[in-house]
Amino acid sequence: MRTGFRRWAQLSTLVAGLALQATADASGLLLYEVASDNVGLANAGAAARAQHPGTLASNIAGMSFLPGTQISAGLQLLHGNLEFSQDTTSNVPGRDSGSAMEWAPGGSLFLTHQLDENWHVGFASYGDLGLSIDYENAWSGRYFMQNGELLGMTLLPSVSYRPDDQWSFGIGLRAMYVMFDTQIAVDNSPLGILDRPDGTLNYKDSDWGLGASLGLIYQPQAGTRIGLSYTSEVAITLSDALKLEDLDPGITNLLTNRGIIGADTQIKMHMPQTLTLSLYQQIDSQWALLASANWQDWSRFGQVGVQLDSGNPVSASLDANYRDTWHLSIGTQYQATHRLLWNAGLAYDSSPINDSNRTLSMPLGKTWRIATGFTYALDQQTDLNLSYAFIWMGDMPISQQKSLPVAEPKQTSGSFNNAWIQALSASATWHF
Repeated sequence: MRTGFRRWAQLSTLVAGLALQATADASGLLLYEVASDNVGLANAGAAARAQHPGTLASNIAGMSFLPGTQISAGLQLLHGNLEFSQDTTSNVPGRDSGSAMEWAPGGSLFLTHQLDENWHVGFASYGDLGLSIDYENAWSGRYFMQNGELLGMTLLPSVSYRPDDQWSFGIGLRAMYVMFDTQIAVDNSPLGILDRPDGTLNYKDSDWGLGASLGLIYQPQAGTRIGLSYTSEVAITLSDALKLEDLDPGITNLLTNRGIIGADTQIKMHMPQTLTLSLYQQIDSQWALLASANWQDWSRFGQVGVQLDSGNPVSASLDANYRDTWHLSIGTQYQATHRLLWNAGLAYDSSPINDSNRTLSMPLGKTWRIATGFTYALDQQTDLNLSYAFIWMGDMPISQQKSLPVAEPKQTSGSFNNAWIQALSASATWHF
């Protein structure tokens, strides 16, 4: 019996750790869409163009190209189609998932200020991590994931230095606030003898982590800029008790006596480091070409440390088999009039996970982005931007099994078909 309950404790810990991978952004948790004009370029040229205070999110060195004081504020909406259809090999009864991704708002604030010919300071606040997953109640995959939320907000004070016309450098302190909340259904009738409603496993916590952002821009001639930007890894530690609710009273008493219910569970994760190389090339007075290549360290994010402490700590190191991702994008800008600028971009992101390791809590795959947007100058002090991006994920097959201490394993398989996300962003920039 003691061995069985220890296995139950380990199972609960693993469930919490795997639930941590919950995400609705199929290119990975980190978003390029941060309620700025970058949405309409699909991230093309993000680390080099330095046209807007939103450069703080992509390359701090870009501040050096912004005269005076500039403030930008933006709002955006994300919406997607992420619906799972199971096939005949599943052994969990229930309905289809419904669309797991509803409308999600976001916002940003960027401020830059020129101190003198060489120095700029800035501050940014934006959400660039994750979305929420919310499956239908009593759906067929509820024992693997019911609801999940992993959201993050970044605060970024920064400074840049431009020693001459060719080089610019920037550094910033990145403070990231991460919020995590997950629910998974628990079978109250694991042997199938009785017909009881499901219980629920809940886990919720938040934490602050610190990192750094570094950037440089090289301008060999007017109209040509090459940018390189790096963001460091951010360590996050979540700590909460595994809460098992609406369980059968007999099961609840046994688990409480063994210290499983109410035991403190720590989850240690690492937001990935990233590296971006971008090019901005002015062709003539109207046209410009932009491009970016980006690397994200998702293999590190997939390695999660978990500890359950109920007097006899149980530790586990989980590997979700993530792999690093690559992003390639190309875009253009057209100055249609002295007031109206048109943006367009196309991007590809590799998948952080292969088909065999994809799970219902990790609906990840390769993505294509197509984006466009317009910036209109109301006057010399005010610019307005409206941008749209369509993110195509396609079909993502899943076959997943969960072993239990008692009863046959839970098994589900099927596919997210024709999955997509769309982003609509509006922002305003004031020049002083």
